[in-house]
Amino acid sequence: MKTVQIRLDSIDKVKSFVNIITKYDTDFDLISGRYVIDAKSIMGIFSLDLSRPIDLAIHNDGCDEILDVLKPFII
Repeated sequence: MKTVQIRLDSIDKVKSFVNIITKYDTDFDLISGRYVIDAKSIMGIFSLDLSRPIDLAIHNDGCDEILDVLKPFII
């Protein structure tokens, strides 16, 4: 598992992020404070405080390709 901080501070960024990660057969969690949601759930993402950075947990050991694709969102 790998954890990185991301920022999703606009509706377009959220839609783009979800479209990218749904292409992978890997589990992704977004962690904000005490809340943990499925990162592939667009409704779940909008329930978080998007004004602050969010931790993205990638449940895959070989996630270098995923990290390259997600560079625009990583802080």
